[in-house]
Amino acid sequence: MRQDVSIVGIGMTPMDRRDLTPDVMAGQAVRAALDDAGLSPGDVGLVIVANALGGRLCDQGCIRGQSWLRHVDLGTTGVVNVDNSCAGGSSAMHLGVLAAQAGQSPVLVVGVEKMWTGQRGETIAGIEDGLPSDERSELRVRFDNDAGSVLMALNATWVRHQIEERGTTPRQIAAAAAKARRSGARNPLAQFKSPVTVEEVLASPVVVAPLTRLMCSSFTDGAAAAVLSAGTASGAPRVRASVLRSGNGELDYHDRLRETADEAWKAAGVGPEDIDVVELHDATSAEELYALESLGFFPAGEAGVATLAGDTDVGGRGVCVNPSGGLVARGHPLGATGICQIAELVAQLRGTATGRQVHEPRLAAAVNTGGIMSGKDTALVAVHVLERT
Repeated sequence: MRQDVSIVGIGMTPMDRRDLTPDVMAGQAVRAALDDAGLSPGDVGLVIVANALGGRLCDQGCIRGQSWLRHVDLGTTGVVNVDNSCAGGSSAMHLGVLAAQAGQSPVLVVGVEKMWTGQRGETIAGIEDGLPSDERSELRVRFDNDAGSVLMALNATWVRHQIEERGTTPRQIAAAAAKARRSGARNPLAQFKSPVTVEEVLASPVVVAPLTRLMCSSFTDGAAAAVLSAGTASGAPRVRASVLRSGNGELDYHDRLRETADEAWKAAGVGPEDIDVVELHDATSAEELYALESLGFFPAGEAGVATLAGDTDVGGRGVCVNPSGGLVARGHPLGATGICQIAELVAQLRGTATGRQVHEPRLAAAVNTGGIMSGKDTALVAVHVLERT
């Protein structure tokens, strides 16, 4: 039988600042997580650090964790670096679970990203490093657009499929974006904390039709950290399942989501109907709806209806979706996003998510994806199921 792993500490930086360096952000998140766990840096058995853009934007192509955590006084504790595009944080989380089960407890998992450097083109190029190099040129030609983003153009193709084949409406997508901003307004660490209306979302500038600016996630600077410990600890949520799968280009992105989620539900011994709160990868608000259906929370075409009715908001009738604000409002610091999701869910399961607390949640799920293979499949899907103890 696998040993239980508990999340005994969390820490996260504010996502609305652009003036902090990676070492400062990583240090803030790590110190907060260790303080939360009641541990000192010298207690840590292993450190796993996720980052995607340090080589392009911060002149730190290798040994990022060792470099950025020099001032945390971790001594000679081993530091392992992970780069898995937008899924780096959840990849670090998975490796941390395995390491804790193997006896290297406590394990510190950290995600940090600096995206605002004044070099928009370089940031876009770094994001597109999540595409195979031999496919990028062809995809850029095929999905050329004024925003200069291949990935948003890919998202727009999925949106058009939702509208044409599933009956999703632009107003339902806008309702998901407005919900994200309401949630962000309740989260003091969110990037965007000003509510917007459905009409404002629909009227905002077009990125790649039919996606508007307020439907899309933005560049974000930030860091998050979690401390994992073998065994159970009073008040500390435990990891009930940790499942990673890499796409090989043979499935559509959303079919890969469904396949991986099915494995996670089986590993956890639960179904999507048992989940009280989910933090999922809403790179766009349309993707939130499509993902909810792919993960099994709603039948095809019904997630938008439920969202427009308020069922997926805090206090709604269904599963609460992205109470942190998600990628659209909390922010999307690539390598840190997966751990940001974990931090929010731990707060929810502890009952400490002040202002946005879901009523007595017992089970929570984090769903993070990264990279695109063959223009349609995801390079990695990670699903973590957490349980209140």
